[in-house]
Amino acid sequence: MVVLREGMCPGLSEDLVRDLRAAGVKTVEELVSSDIEGLAQKCSVSYKALFAIRRVLLAQHTAFPVSGADLYEELLSSTAILSTGNPSLDKLLDSGLYTGEITELSGGPGSGKSQVCFGVAVHISYHLKQSVIYIDTTGGLTASRLLQMLKAETSNTEEQASVGGGSVKAVIVDSVSAVISPLLGGKQNEGMSLMIQVAGVLKTMAKDFNVAALVTNHVTRGGNGEVLPGLGASWSHIPRTRILLERVERAVSISCSSLRSATLIKSSRQVQAALTFTSSAAIAQY
Repeated sequence: MVVLREGMCPGLSEDLVRDLRAAGVKTVEELVSSDIEGLAQKCSVSYKALFAIRRVLLAQHTAFPVSGADLYEELLSSTAILSTGNPSLDKLLDSGLYTGEITELSGGPGSGKSQVCFGVAVHISYHLKQSVIYIDTTGGLTASRLLQMLKAETSNTEEQASVGGGSVKAVIVDSVSAVISPLLGGKQNEGMSLMIQVAGVLKTMAKDFNVAALVTNHVTRGGNGEVLPGLGASWSHIPRTRILLERVERAVSISCSSLRSATLIKSSRQVQAALTFTSSAAIAQY
């Protein structure tokens, strides 16, 4: 609360501040919420002068009203939806990755997290002509692999060399848990502090720079043996959307080594759903 003091606005003299305090009004909040007519009588000041002071303080210390319709229009004008390059996965994500938000892919080793991230990076840079920042914390990213995926999109070397070039629209962190997990657990407070810091940077970056943040996470086992995203309950509130990737072991015509399942476990827009896909083929709905 802001304490009333001399000179905060025209007419607010030292004597008036003293009289207001004697009447039990010490802060701006107390003044603007008081009965001005009764307060003017207690302080022996004109109603018109005190009302003018109240109007100035309201203008200085309150937010301007904004309608919900205006906020919605601003959101529509600033939000972009980036396709992942796979129509079925985009459907699971309600059209794709949203700028201003954090999307998480969690899964165990070999679940296809990095493969999906590679595909997203190639699609955004080649098809959408936007730049992508790829932060590889595990050493799994190779230029030769990205070039191989890019060659699958086009054999034209000039087109391969001209990917990206636009503004940065996506930041991929593969993986965020590799940085934080070693410091979590026990009495190590550094891990929790680092997690809060990383979460804050990602959310601020996504919001202020209007980019889509895509992160990967490891998995753990719950009390009943169910597979859960890692980093605990505190981290679970950070991503706006969470997808769990798993290997599918079943007898199908597609090699089990390339068949994966994707389950939407958190979303503010979509109900929980699941689909299967291969690392090199189109995604097919369950």
